[in-house]
Order: sequence, then structure tokens, then C-alpha cells
Amino acid sequence: MAFIHDITPEFPALTFLDANGGLAASTPEAQCSPELWVQFREHISLTRRFDQRAINLQRTGRLGTYASCYGQEAISTAVGLVMRPEDVLVPYYRDQAAQLLRGVRMQDILRFWGGDERGSDFPFPCHDMPNCVPIATQIPHAAGIASAIRLRGEKRVVLATCGDGATSRGDFYEALNLAGVWHLPLVIVVNNNQWAISVPVSAQTACQTLAQKAVAAGIPGVRVDGNDVLALHAVIGEALARARAGKGPVLVEAVTYRLCDHTTADDMSRYADPLQRQQAETVEPMRRLQLLLQTVGLCSDEEEMHREQRQVEVIDSAIAGFLADPAPLPTDMFDFLFASLPDELLAQRQAALIRGRRP
Repeated sequence: MAFIHDITPEFPALTFLDANGGLAASTPEAQCSPELWVQFREHISLTRRFDQRAINLQRTGRLGTYASCYGQEAISTAVGLVMRPEDVLVPYYRDQAAQLLRGVRMQDILRFWGGDERGSDFPFPCHDMPNCVPIATQIPHAAGIASAIRLRGEKRVVLATCGDGATSRGDFYEALNLAGVWHLPLVIVVNNNQWAISVPVSAQTACQTLAQKAVAAGIPGVRVDGNDVLALHAVIGEALARARAGKGPVLVEAVTYRLCDHTTADDMSRYADPLQRQQAETVEPMRRLQLLLQTVGLCSDEEEMHREQRQVEVIDSAIAGFLADPAPLPTDMFDFLFASLPDELLAQRQAALIRGRRP
């Protein structure tokens, strides 16, 4: 079944799994696997539990500002499951689920958000890029990597992620245009969670869909329900297969809703409609999977208890390792930025050494 085609303003987001856990008749056979459903549920659950513990660490002063992925885990889970080891992930700051599936350790993710750049030096996969915080700047990097892959004739694909706010940046358009002109093996997955910090999509663009932005680049675009991990798995899988076969880039818009503050430095209650958020809670990805698995008898209370226990043990171990890490030197920000430190920063380096401490 082909999902990738020319986008039109009226084209709806593709959905196989509805809000009540029901499967559409059009669901591909490859997505009708209970074993795959369990795998989806296990990883979304693990990511969500880890995410909450990271927020707790921040709230108790043991982690820096943290960007939660609550309600958006299905997008990153699908990305991590369909990519091949040799592919290159160029993530933004809400891709914990994909990074964990790619081999990045929880301890490394916590290091990064704890202000320790050693968290970006994860041992595997060494060819994946670290988190990118400046908005949209990772998309040109992804296009550059995809260009190198194409020149070398390698059968690899670059997958870059970003939020809806990134699609309003020049970096995004320039990279998209380049990908189209050079026919690059690049897939861009936009997490349209409806908010660029506090700015709604309606105030960001006059386009009816973000997938329409593919038209200007002359590449295919597709909209998919970002709360439906089955549809995400199918669409992103096809996009990667197309790019790997030399058919060029694809833009995927995954439509979801951010059920959390932008980061722990944000307060969503100041700008978001609470009723809208409550409605979004009823269609979030974990709830859909739970209802589906209950229908086929794969979601008992006992299994839930054992799963929670296993996941808590894994997360506890990662947190213990993170908290036991020796703190990075506060002078690292100076020593690894300049080959020769300018004179005007010498006093600042000395002050950082005296006053510096881990958050």
C-alpha cells in the first residue's frame, strides 16, 4: 500500500488506530501484528516513565531544564523502530524514544539535560547526531549528511526530526529546497504538537497543513496521525524505503498535541485552553494501544504490574549511574570552545572555577 503522494490542503491525517482502540479496515497486514503492538506499548510506556522521572529530577534540583515528550512518544518510537542501524538520526530535543531505541543510554540523556556535554558523546550509534536545541538548525546539517551519503553511493538514509515551529524558520526551507533539488536520501518528520512554545500553529503559518510545505520543494509530503503508532510506523517506514531506493526525500507531518509544558521552564496553563488539552488526553497514543491490547487479551493487570516493575528497575539503575557521575569541570565551557582563550575571558574562567557547581 502506498501512502506517499502529492499533498492537497484537504488531505486528512492517515489513521489506522482510532481513539477507542479500533482498527480501520484499511490497516496493512504488516501493522496487524499483536507482537508489534506489544513492542509499541512496551517502549512508549518505558519512555513515558523515564520522562516523568527526569521531570522529577529537575523539580528536585538534580537536573537542568528538561523537555518532556509526554503525549508525543508514538512519533519517536516509530522513528526508532523503522530506522536501520546504519541510517543517521538527526534529532531535536524531544526524541528520547528514538534515541533509546537507537542505543543511546538513559544515563547519557540525563547527562545532556544535566548540563554535561559528555551526554552528547554517546558510544552508540556514534554516527547519529546529538540533540539539537536551536530551532531548525539541525535540518541543514541533515541535508549535508544526506548529500555526503548520496555522493558516496551508500544505501543509507538520514532522518531528521523537528517541531512545528521549526517549519517557520529559514533553515527548514533552505534544507528542504536543497533536498528536493539534489534528490537527497532524507526524511524529515515534523512533530506538529500544535505549539511552538506558546505560539499556536494558526499564528505560525497560513498553510492549512505543514505537509503542504513540501510542494514548494517539489517533494512528496504526507500527513499522519501522530497519536497512531501503527500509521506512523507504516508511513515513516515507506518514506525511508523510498529514500533508500533513490527516490528522494519525503516530508512527514505527524499531527499530535503537546500534553506537557514546552520545557520545565514553561507554564502551559498560561496560554493553552485546558479543555483542548483534556480532549487531547482522550486520543493520546498510550491510551489507544491499551484499548487495542485489551481487546485482544494482551493487557492484564498482572502483566502491567510486572512491566512497571521491570521498567522502574531499569530507570532506577540509570538514574543512580547519572547521580554517581563525577561532575564536569565548570571551566570546560571555556577550555573546549577556544583554541586559545581570549584575555577578556580569563577572569570569567577563574570565576566559574570558583563558583561553579552542578545543578
